[in-house]
Amino acid sequence: NVHAGGGRSMMEAAVAAVREVDSTRQTKVIAVTVLTSLDGAALTEMGIDHTSDSLVVRWAQMAQRCGIDGVVASAREAANIRRICGPDFLIVTPGIRPSWAAGDDQRRIVTPADAVSSGSDILVVGRPITTADDPQAAADDILAEMRP
Repeated sequence: NVHAGGGRSMMEAAVAAVREVDSTRQTKVIAVTVLTSLDGAALTEMGIDHTSDSLVVRWAQMAQRCGIDGVVASAREAANIRRICGPDFLIVTPGIRPSWAAGDDQRRIVTPADAVSSGSDILVVGRPITTADDPQAAADDILAEMRP
């Protein structure tokens, strides 16, 4: 895991280091894009003059050119990433909140079903499961929510 905001040199160095010890490419290098806890106002406050959507896609393209295997990104950007980076580029999606869960500190959240339909490959679900009275039931409910 690297941060795409670290730039080309950092991502290329991370890929080279991983490939040196794992030439099979089983170990995946993933770049974190814009955190799902950040919204447009937070980006502006940080001096970033891009929408989260345009910045995420830009960083995903740069990461792919550096040899990165995929990105961590909100499902709100997943369809654009998939369209531009192709079917083999992994999309790991945090900020997953089932319809019955609170958003907590996350700003750019989506339901599990929406994340899958947008093209996300791996969903990261934390508090809706870990803070539930019955974590197994919560996980089962999330899986049920994803079924058509």
